[in-house]
Amino acid sequence: MLLIFDIGNTNVKVAVFESGTLVQLWRISSDINRTGDEYFALINTLFKDYNLDVKRIENAVISAVVPQLISAFVIVTRRFLNKDPLVIGPDIYHKLPVTIPPSAVHEIGTDLLCNAVQAWETYHQPSIVVDFGTALSFVAVGNKGNILGVAIAPGIGTAFKALFSNTAQLPSVPLEIPSSSLGIDTTMAIQSGIMFGYKGLIESVVNQMKADMYKQASIKPEDIITIATGGLSSVLTPITNVFDKFDKQHTLNGLLTVAKYALK
Repeated sequence: MLLIFDIGNTNVKVAVFESGTLVQLWRISSDINRTGDEYFALINTLFKDYNLDVKRIENAVISAVVPQLISAFVIVTRRFLNKDPLVIGPDIYHKLPVTIPPSAVHEIGTDLLCNAVQAWETYHQPSIVVDFGTALSFVAVGNKGNILGVAIAPGIGTAFKALFSNTAQLPSVPLEIPSSSLGIDTTMAIQSGIMFGYKGLIESVVNQMKADMYKQASIKPEDIITIATGGLSSVLTPITNVFDKFDKQHTLNGLLTVAKYALK
């Protein structure tokens, strides 16, 4: 079995794969104040509660956009396996089926890298992956598996939280698409501004990326597949047709693919 830690800004995905199949997935809070021993105790309890045999784990892989948490999960891995995990970073990039611009090798987020790898591994054609996380990220992949560029904006949930956290009279509201853009109460007005606003943001960035991919690499827009992933990836489905594919586990599967190449 393979144990994967996908460390994000809000949650850590703890995934167990066996023979390429996802066996179990847990989400726990990302907390830089929690020690490796505390995370080990929590995860060890989850294994016991779900009747999974820790001794069957052969390797562990860490992808992190929160560098402060890497050491804690290295400790977790050592406690489980008595060896270090594979930490995704520049030293393994040469083994992967995608290429990264030299200027971005030490800057690109491992989540973005995994999204690009999985898109190329799955479709073998130019693509744009839109990841609905704490940040809303876009990564463009060319027709040779080369990462052409990235765009990053605040995530939808992040925008919601920022709005009600920094205003005195605006409440937290459900993350839903309103029946009309014409808000007739505060809840509907906030939903209208955020949801239809993000529809426009996403469609604009995707269309601009397609135009720039054609301009810079002669890739026709109609040849580019657009993939949505992340926990909120389906939230805008009723009001946009910009996406060709939805895959909430795209990033996690990308981690599995990266591990396949890096652990050879």
